[in-house]
Amino acid sequence: MNKQQVRKQIFAGNWKMYTTKREAVELAIGIASGMNIIDREVVLFPPSVYATCVVDACEGTPVKVGLQNMFYEKEGAYTGELSPRMLKDVGAGYVLVGHSERRHIFGETDELIHKKVISAIAFDIIPVLCVGELLEERELGKSESTVESQLIKAFAEIGEQGARKAVIAYEPVWAIGTGKVATPEIAESMHTFIRNTLKKLYNDSVAMTIPVLYGGSVKPDNIAGLYAMPNIDGVLVGGASLTVQSFLDIINVTL
Repeated sequence: MNKQQVRKQIFAGNWKMYTTKREAVELAIGIASGMNIIDREVVLFPPSVYATCVVDACEGTPVKVGLQNMFYEKEGAYTGELSPRMLKDVGAGYVLVGHSERRHIFGETDELIHKKVISAIAFDIIPVLCVGELLEERELGKSESTVESQLIKAFAEIGEQGARKAVIAYEPVWAIGTGKVATPEIAESMHTFIRNTLKKLYNDSVAMTIPVLYGGSVKPDNIAGLYAMPNIDGVLVGGASLTVQSFLDIINVTL
């Protein structure tokens, strides 16, 4: 049985702090109209101010929309934050949690990330939990221990049913926006480790069900090698998702 039969395959575009309203809508329409693969889920993560516009642009297409961040409370006096209730209200079905830029630029802690994962699951929003090591951690041989710690803390006290609703994205921090990319073999090794960690936290069934994506300088010229790996269930794409053709070249990759 191949991975497509066991796990949802997800190709996601994280637009970060890019695009104008018009650019976001044109990008969404171009991507939705150019897809020719139906065995995978495509998810767009636009800037939050354009979420409604992108949801409207994708209406009637297979493309899903998520947001790049949220707070864990459903409402309250939290100036500048977005609640899971708000995400649901605008039609977002996914949320990125624990992206390295949130961890290392904005100082998000494992405790905060854990609360966000719990909240997303409670509101029936799929959390895409991002994990990954810094360059110095890799050089010190701490890649696996770093990722293992991030997983254990994020999934603490989350039962089997909750875990099955999550997605994991392995993003080696040293490969994000640097032009460097983990070789397919390096990525596959970490994805295998992540799946084995899930087995220890839960069981074989959960570990084999949760999609694990790769992110970090994914481009049309390296997607084939990455996606051919048995434990890579799709990708979380940054810069290459900001151009219609480059993202379609990634989405439409064949094995």
